[in-house]
Amino acid sequence: MKLTTKGRYAVTAMLDLALHHKGEPVSLAEISERQDISLSYLEQLFAKLRKAGLVVSMRGPGGGYQLCSDPKEIAIADIIAAVDEHVDATRCGGLGDCQDNRRCLTHDLWTDLSNQIRVFLSGITLADMTERADVRQTAARQVKRLEMVADSAR
Repeated sequence: MKLTTKGRYAVTAMLDLALHHKGEPVSLAEISERQDISLSYLEQLFAKLRKAGLVVSMRGPGGGYQLCSDPKEIAIADIIAAVDEHVDATRCGGLGDCQDNRRCLTHDLWTDLSNQIRVFLSGITLADMTERADVRQTAARQVKRLEMVADSAR
């Protein structure tokens, strides 16, 4: 079972957006700097997130992205699904053709694990994550790091 970079980065970027929106759009450039994710990759991810109805884009000066819903209504599983990511612990992609086009001995075990992971991620929202002390400390550290970089460049 593997969650790819696409799913991880999408969740990270959405969490950054939830933490830093303060009623104003957040630019992808800001998210890119704080999270060290390429801007072009974020553009690809946010196109999918926008298509899924999780974010809305604002054009022009001061533009960027905002969440379409309250962070309490956006489950981590929704973000992962929006970027075409599937959490699947089976070797066969859930098709049941794992061994000689038939189910392997452990197919149902891995299917059950995949379902448990989906249930787990469906039960965690962006709001849940923003309320975690460790997440808030990390976000504060990231902002401080960028401020120090900006100060040293002056």
